[in-house]
Amino acid sequence: MRRVLVIDDHEPSRKDLFRVLAESGFEVAGDGTSGGGALELSLATKPEVILMAVGLADLDGIRAARRIMQAHPRPVILLTSHIDAVTIDRAKRAGIMGYLVKPLRGSELAPAIELAIAHFEEFIALREENDNLKKTLEARKTIERAKGILMANQGLSEADAFALIKRKSMDMRKPMAEIAEAILLSEEIVKTSKG
Repeated sequence: MRRVLVIDDHEPSRKDLFRVLAESGFEVAGDGTSGGGALELSLATKPEVILMAVGLADLDGIRAARRIMQAHPRPVILLTSHIDAVTIDRAKRAGIMGYLVKPLRGSELAPAIELAIAHFEEFIALREENDNLKKTLEARKTIERAKGILMANQGLSEADAFALIKRKSMDMRKPMAEIAEAILLSEEIVKTSKG
């Protein structure tokens, strides 16, 4: 059973949403009426998906969703009574995973929730892959710079400099990037002391 957080300050709409969620087999993890409190409520209830109205009185749903996506990402489906290009564009830029128009039809809710969760999981996987690629690239740059220092200071070939970093990495049971950072730091200390 999927856990859903509902943020909507329109009481009749919220009650209707609770009914549709229950009929569709979803559990309401929590509910609120405030965009400003949406992040805290999301952290407290740990829902699998958030259904949030656009037109909240204190902070609109898109801004609230942006806060959630920046601080503690969760899939957000926006609920609105109208469709306009500006709102859709803002929603896309905020990282919102779905968009439903009120009044909700029960037959649309389950597929929208499942798709939003699937897209969110893909988004998180891509973000992690991107972060890993960035770390790998940074590590390679650091290793390349350290190789350059070893080649210049010790007259090693590129292959020998790489082999030395690799050997130290294995001997010390530390990643090659850490060994390379130590070489760069050592070089910086030497330059500072000479300067």
